[in-house]
Amino acid sequence: MTVFFLWYNFNMANKTLVNWEAREYIEYKKNAKWYVGLVAVTAVLCLIAIVLQQWTFLLLIIVAVVALLTYTMRSPRLLHYSLTDKGLSEGNNLYVFDDFKSFGVLNESNHYSIVLMPKKRFGARVMVYFPEAEGEQIVDVFGAHLPMEPVKLDLLDRLVKFLRI
Repeated sequence: MTVFFLWYNFNMANKTLVNWEAREYIEYKKNAKWYVGLVAVTAVLCLIAIVLQQWTFLLLIIVAVVALLTYTMRSPRLLHYSLTDKGLSEGNNLYVFDDFKSFGVLNESNHYSIVLMPKKRFGARVMVYFPEAEGEQIVDVFGAHLPMEPVKLDLLDRLVKFLRI
């Protein structure tokens, strides 16, 4: 009887409250101007590296551009999310509510996301996109565990959006 009671309490504590699927990031369409700009910036940086005979810098530029192109050509994965009383589950990752001090909702080009603000000073923000239809239920669950505060895109997020990466 005790084993059943412990199993029942464990399952009730980890009860899934909301499930949804969303892309891992917003995919921005890149036109020919974007690629021409990338080639132009790469050429200028490579020319500077050659003139200054900085061969390591030249290699770094080439590797960085190849990595950038590889990353931008890849389409975002469709991830499965679920919310429990303990926290947010993203595939095999679990983000426990106790690790975050607050959350906010961000609307970026009609793409809604939850932004989790870490308690640790140098901790990374966690950004999770969700469909508008489940938005109210998702925000209610987060609101039951964390205080809500207004959030904005930080400098790095604005740069990524500007560069369409």
